[in-house]
Amino acid sequence: MSVYKTKEFSRFARKADLGSKELLEAVKAVASGQWDADLGGGVFKQRIAREGGGKSGGFRTIILFKVGGHSFFVHGFAKNEKANITPKELKALKTLAAVFLGLDAEALQKASAAGEIAEVTNDGEDGEQD
Repeated sequence: MSVYKTKEFSRFARKADLGSKELLEAVKAVASGQWDADLGGGVFKQRIAREGGGKSGGFRTIILFKVGGHSFFVHGFAKNEKANITPKELKALKTLAAVFLGLDAEALQKASAAGEIAEVTNDGEDGEQD
């Protein structure tokens, strides 16, 4: 299973100082059934602790996830900036999940080459293009 982040999420993660380790741990938690919220349609909300703080005051991430498939970080926000996603945003995220979770290896490679997604890797050296 590969983990990717969108171009938009990459900007958020950089500003929030979220590294590969934290992102991979969040996906691992979702994969093991320890998610914060299953929003339906392959859309999950997962909290990530802020450095030096706990999860409750940290960041909220939206992960598109399917068992046995790839995972995608598509949205992130700090709790103090936004309480939650809106119903309109959730509808858009479910539509996005249907597309992203259905991508084959060739489509993933093309999206990566175009800089739209970057793989999150264990060594911290993401294949990021900005």
